[in-house]
Amino acid sequence: MKLAIVSNYINHHQIPMSNELYQKLGTAFAFIQTSPMEEDRVKMGWGEEVRSIPYLRLYYEEPEACAACIMDSDVVVFGGVEDERYIKPRLNAGKIVIRASERLYREGQWKSVSPRGRKKKYEDHTQYASAPVYLLCHGAYVASDFQLVHAYPDKKYVWGYFPEMHTYDLNHLFLQKQHVDQNGKPAVRLLWAGRFLKLKHPEYALRAAKYLAQQGISFHLDMVGGGALEESLRKQAADWHLGHCITFHGFQPPQNVRRFMEEANIFLFTSNYLEGWGAVLNEAMNSACAVVAGSGIGAVPYLVRHGHNGLVYRTGRLFEFREFRKQVLKLCQDEPLQKRLGVHAYETIAHAWNPKEAADRLYRFCEGLMIGKVQPEQEGPLSPAPLIAPRRGYAYTRREGFLE
Repeated sequence: MKLAIVSNYINHHQIPMSNELYQKLGTAFAFIQTSPMEEDRVKMGWGEEVRSIPYLRLYYEEPEACAACIMDSDVVVFGGVEDERYIKPRLNAGKIVIRASERLYREGQWKSVSPRGRKKKYEDHTQYASAPVYLLCHGAYVASDFQLVHAYPDKKYVWGYFPEMHTYDLNHLFLQKQHVDQNGKPAVRLLWAGRFLKLKHPEYALRAAKYLAQQGISFHLDMVGGGALEESLRKQAADWHLGHCITFHGFQPPQNVRRFMEEANIFLFTSNYLEGWGAVLNEAMNSACAVVAGSGIGAVPYLVRHGHNGLVYRTGRLFEFREFRKQVLKLCQDEPLQKRLGVHAYETIAHAWNPKEAADRLYRFCEGLMIGKVQPEQEGPLSPAPLIAPRRGYAYTRREGFLE
């Protein structure tokens, strides 16, 4: 089988699964990058020395060879690229295509009624309803978005991002998560990591820290990242006299972020509905953090079961911060709950949401497509995608009997 992935660029979230596919397929696998990575992401540590990756091909340097690879492959996975010219010849030839997509309507599904927008969605998606074109949903709300434009009927599947999986001795890992304050008393280590942007609500972490201090909780909050809001956040922390319990670390390379996660008890994931996936959640769960996450984030309903492997608060409501801080306080006051959620979070990644398992499932799925037999998984990656409207994501995380 010849398999190609076509994307705007390869990054450290995609490399682990791509490496697994290369192990399986050798030179029959190619990752085709259509454009160089943006400079701001390179500065964040996302840039790899791409020319050392044996299966990577650069469309902007060898367009004819890459176009031929796209046409000649048995299956092509296409995502992260808005320009349809890369894949149009293959679609017109009726060859197998698997699209990988985040949300169509992050700012609201009401946008699906736009006549101009519907015409574009028909050209790119709906017209292929009966063709061998399938959809990998990078986020829990993707399937319901595409359902609105009648695209990929019964051909939408659960998917996401699969950062590097670290294997730990959990007993040793939890020893790393034991902390004491300056008086030698047990202390909780909290972590927030990401770009300091409005959609990610880093201020929630500071407001939670202020609340915990008022409640007499012994804790330390690590803020990893930077961006437009950094200066105002640093000033706010100083104004609230929180300098002794908050450290701003600036942007850190991915391996350093993992080290922070390995030492953290609780990971705060506060983005709103504009966060299409959020691979930092995979990494925090892999590091056995007890996560507190917003329901509007694309990855959350797929990865988190409230009360089992994390806690979820409802986003998009007037009192969402109040619910968030309630969950954070609950975890800070309950060390056994922290550990139980952390263990189950680690198991979620180790059993299903890791690069090797994703590559194995994708390989099996593609083999089935080549013989005209769709073979979805029972649950997790490449299982049929449930139709979850954004307003139902919070309830979905509470399915299967997992309660507060």
